[in-house]
Amino acid sequence: MSASLRALRRRILTPSTSAVSLDKRGFHKKDPAAQKLLESVGLGFLEGYGHAVEARTLAEMEHRLAGVPMELRGFAYEGAAMGCTMLDALPGSSGRRLAGLLSGEGRHHIYMAYVGIGWAMARLPRFMWPDLTRTSPLLRWLILDGYGFHQAYFSTEKYVHGQFQDPSFPWRAGPASYVHRAIDQGIGRALWFVGGTDADVVVTLIEGFPEGRRPDLYGGAGLAATYAGGAEEAELSRLLERSGRHRSRVQQGAAFAAEAREKAGVTVAHTHLATRVLCRMDPEAAARLCRETCPPDSPATGGYAYEEWRQRIVDTFVSQGGAGTS
Repeated sequence: MSASLRALRRRILTPSTSAVSLDKRGFHKKDPAAQKLLESVGLGFLEGYGHAVEARTLAEMEHRLAGVPMELRGFAYEGAAMGCTMLDALPGSSGRRLAGLLSGEGRHHIYMAYVGIGWAMARLPRFMWPDLTRTSPLLRWLILDGYGFHQAYFSTEKYVHGQFQDPSFPWRAGPASYVHRAIDQGIGRALWFVGGTDADVVVTLIEGFPEGRRPDLYGGAGLAATYAGGAEEAELSRLLERSGRHRSRVQQGAAFAAEAREKAGVTVAHTHLATRVLCRMDPEAAARLCRETCPPDSPATGGYAYEEWRQRIVDTFVSQGGAGTS
């Protein structure tokens, strides 16, 4: 395909940049700095998506992604994974773009890339979804996390204010009983955006959900507060304080975010701030906790290994004096 046709494909397939405007989304605007940050995250995602659908080769895509600023590079890889998944689903595709991304430089951003697959699933007809049984048995739940984020971000009235859960969501890649929990973890991440990084607004949104859904929502919010940033020390302290008995879930999410940034080599100042306030440790220690508690990535570990991993981290924070929920 010629360069001009690839550029045209990018223009046709890439969502408009206005789609990530807080005004367009109707999200809370805390202050100009927070608005700029959240919109920059969205633009970074779209940039990565655009590189994926326009690049001729994997090497070209990786070269372009390497030019994205460090603080946004993980979001760009998330977008690239969505783009690769979308292209793999098209008729006539070799179906190898996503596999190439995950085995190349994308392996360093593996968590964000799996989230990006979920974005693609939210946009594709279900008969075009990728074969999820070929994904990591441990990490494939992040795909549902990405799906949940997308739905809460773009269908906020339905999934956040209406608190919708799809009773017939098709999932054959693991225990059906965990599907809504994984989706809620993504919705929790999205609430950090919907609430404009304002800890009080985010907590109010979470507390509006049924009690049984709050632990996963708080976990997602803690992850987003640490990975995306946007809150100062006092606000992060308030998030932890107001989460109450779910504070260890906020801490678990923060630790996951530290591991994602540390693994990719994109740890930035707000990662240090958030892990210090939320976890009482630096990003390296939080990431090490995740690695030391991580179960083997094998079908033999069972379908609940991902949640067992999260629970081990929760238990660690509870043992250090935090509140905890199951």
